[in-house]
Amino acid sequence: MGDYVVKVEEGRDASDGKPSAGPVYRCIYAKDGLLDIPTKFDSPWNFFSESVKINPNNQMLGRRQIKDGKAGAYTWLTYQQVYDATLKIGSAIRRRGVNPGDKCGIYGANCPEWIMAMEACIGQSITYVPLYDTLGANAVEFIINHAEVSIAFVQENKLLPVPDKQKETAEELGVACFSWEEFALLGDLDENLPPKKKTDTCTIMYTSGTTGEPKGVILTSAAFMAEVLSMDQLLLETDKVDIRFLIEDLIVLKPTIFCGVPRVYDRIYTGIMDKISASGALRKSLFQIAYNYKLRNLEKGLRQEEASPFLDKLVFDKIRQGFGGRVRLMLSGAAPLPKHIEEFLRVTCCCVLSQGYGLTESCSGCFTSIANVFPMMGTVGVPMTTIEARLESVPEMGYDALSSVPRGEICLRGSTLFSGYHKRPDLTAEVVVDGWFHTGDVGEWQPNGALKLIDRKKNIFKLSQGEYVAVESIESVYSRCPLITSIWVYGNSFESFLVAVVVPEKKALEEWAANNQEKGDFQSLCSNIKARKYILDELNGTAKHIIGVHLEPVPFGIDRDLVTPTFKLKRPQLLTYYKECIDQLYSEAKGTKA
Repeated sequence: MGDYVVKVEEGRDASDGKPSAGPVYRCIYAKDGLLDIPTKFDSPWNFFSESVKINPNNQMLGRRQIKDGKAGAYTWLTYQQVYDATLKIGSAIRRRGVNPGDKCGIYGANCPEWIMAMEACIGQSITYVPLYDTLGANAVEFIINHAEVSIAFVQENKLLPVPDKQKETAEELGVACFSWEEFALLGDLDENLPPKKKTDTCTIMYTSGTTGEPKGVILTSAAFMAEVLSMDQLLLETDKVDIRFLIEDLIVLKPTIFCGVPRVYDRIYTGIMDKISASGALRKSLFQIAYNYKLRNLEKGLRQEEASPFLDKLVFDKIRQGFGGRVRLMLSGAAPLPKHIEEFLRVTCCCVLSQGYGLTESCSGCFTSIANVFPMMGTVGVPMTTIEARLESVPEMGYDALSSVPRGEICLRGSTLFSGYHKRPDLTAEVVVDGWFHTGDVGEWQPNGALKLIDRKKNIFKLSQGEYVAVESIESVYSRCPLITSIWVYGNSFESFLVAVVVPEKKALEEWAANNQEKGDFQSLCSNIKARKYILDELNGTAKHIIGVHLEPVPFGIDRDLVTPTFKLKRPQLLTYYKECIDQLYSEAKGTKA
């Protein structure tokens, strides 16, 4: 199947209550076996310490100081400075009685201290545990207790200032508080570090999930190293040009790799399209001509830099400059990227775009599209060189892994997978069966060997008439409607139809109101019966699935625990939050139907 994967095992028919499963595939770059970690590497600490030896005076971690609301210049720490600080912090951790295998929490936003605390833990063979308040109310307390965290680094804005008197009271209770600088003074530059093994637990990373309490995903040092080495291998194999210029670009402080989730790219796309639409008919026509010309060349197989260098400079350079002017690789993950947005970015941003797929349980990326292979657009590409993948049939959804168009639940095995959920063997056994991790995502193999995400196994409603509804597919279709920014579709198994809560596009709704002599601000328009009917009619012009909508002026947010940090909908929480609205929609719809 295709030029980019190889089959290493045949499929199997359904038997003994197990669904059928398709063949097992590997990436073409791992055709002779999955990537091995060289024996010289025992821990991610090897990557860091070797980099320090090679580049001691190179800039490693930088931050911008904010003064009077304005960002100043970057101030930098070199590799050697970071290494020395890391040794001191690691030594101080040990002197506080924390030993190899113990757990250390890190609570705060990305900053140099976060990275140094993490490296200090790795150097001392201590398991670091990221702490996130974005996982919902009481999540930090739950994780600290569940992981048995014995020491924690906390960013200042997460903690009120601790006066000396409170410090004394805390110490009487066995809790000592230090500033970063005070704590570093407790340590030294001793490089005699504890021995390390590939099987050591590097981190326990709690994933929000969409139901229940956070789950602690155990990731070993081997999993982390394999992930890094696999990415390095794929970049070297498929896009050498990016590597050659990477250091130059970093020196001038312009990003060379831009990572984003589809929601970020969607907003970028919308902003650019608004500017193009407002630029006048002539400029809009010229842009479209240039766009179509470059698109045809990409479809013919020309590489990004060959497809239209003249038009890149003349027409698309402003868009490229919007990303800093030096981005050579854009990465998208966390959710499927709509095809029209991926095409637009590939054409206009003058750089390679690679859509990937991964989970916390797979140590981030496990699939990636191959650079400059345009037919992989709309897919998440092929397995990384550490992973084998197969599809397993989902009969209740009509997905057959052995059909001519193989579709089914994505199952993974390989060296970057997690070692289980911390203290939850029951949950681990639910998703790891016969050595295969069942992701809950539904995929479809493409003829060229790439994988396309098409559904989510868990988010299925069975309506009262016995019809199965794959709700994420429906939401994906409706999300193309330019009048909305977010949608949550719900189906009650005792009812025969679907309803939805929709966050309208503010500008679009206000334009509709102005054109239809409807008064009121955005919030009141969301309660307007005519506005609700207008949005519902427009949505059902895209696909006829829902009977009623509630318009929500406030975006689904982490602050209300309605989405995960990667903006996936938390359906049980949404149902609890909007229960009265849902009940009202069903009542209204049944009254109308009656």
